Amino acid sequence: MSKVAVVGIVGRTNAGKSTLVNQLVGEKVSIVSPVEQTTRNTVRGIVADPRGQLVLLDTPGLHKAVGTLGKLLNRMARRSSAGTDILCVVFDAAQEPQLEDIGWMERVARERPEKVVFVLNKADKSPFYETMFRDAWEEARKKVEKVLEVAEPPEPPKPPLCSAAPLWVKCIASAEGGANPVLDALFGFAEEGEPLFPEDIVTDYPRKLAIADTIREKFLARLHQELPHELGICVKKIVEDTNRWNVTADVLVNRASQKPIVIGRAAQTIKWVRQGAERELKEIFGVKVALELWVRVEPNWMKNERLLTEMGYMGGEI
Repeated sequence: MSKVAVVGIVGRTNAGKSTLVNQLVGEKVSIVSPVEQTTRNTVRGIVADPRGQLVLLDTPGLHKAVGTLGKLLNRMARRSSAGTDILCVVFDAAQEPQLEDIGWMERVARERPEKVVFVLNKADKSPFYETMFRDAWEEARKKVEKVLEVAEPPEPPKPPLCSAAPLWVKCIASAEGGANPVLDALFGFAEEGEPLFPEDIVTDYPRKLAIADTIREKFLARLHQELPHELGICVKKIVEDTNRWNVTADVLVNRASQKPIVIGRAAQTIKWVRQGAERELKEIFGVKVALELWVRVEPNWMKNERLLTEMGYMGGEI
């Protein structure tokens, strides 16, 4: 019988989680950008391997929450780590440990999951702060241990601080083959069982969200830091013909002054985004996709629960 496991991929924003998921799956199932908070939903990628099947939950990165959307993203990240077989915490080890990294370490020490992989990503960078991350884990572990000694009653006896020590793995998620050490570690923890998904799919991510993410990724690539966190994509309609999908989507901005940025001079920006997204969506779905994009000013859309539900951030219908 082959092995199977559900893996929560967590960590602070922009640590390389989506890049790692795409590398492990072998196809693009999660959008990638140098801009923080690229991932806004939990994306499920399925790894098919001779050893078995891994179901990867790629989550939004933890960050300092601002507003309704920010709090929702952090809540999704935390929830995704619960109920998984393996917790995989990704660290950007090309930087010194950040507050969010320490937060994940303390959570691991406090909740004591049995199977944890600490991934030190960007192992090709110099400097590479492996020692600082290992020291930070020891400090976090001791800190939580002291708190638990005070908070927990002496009887019954406390369990060990962690049922098993985290397994440390170095990887280069952006390089072909660079994620193999992580794959080996995950299958080392996986147990025998029946596959959870058919062998011929790589994700069960809702189609509307996949289309919206692809469009937003193109805007991020074009606009960089101009307004990434204030840009939202809401797919309104998909009309399927035999050889073509006609998709209508709203591009949401907070202020009227942002509208010309998104459209661009002589509509060049939105045209570039539309053409790039159409090409990629054709590769993903195997059918020609025609996008109709409407830029709409929606003040404080990131606090609008109706829109957030429609966009898939609050667990509503997609």
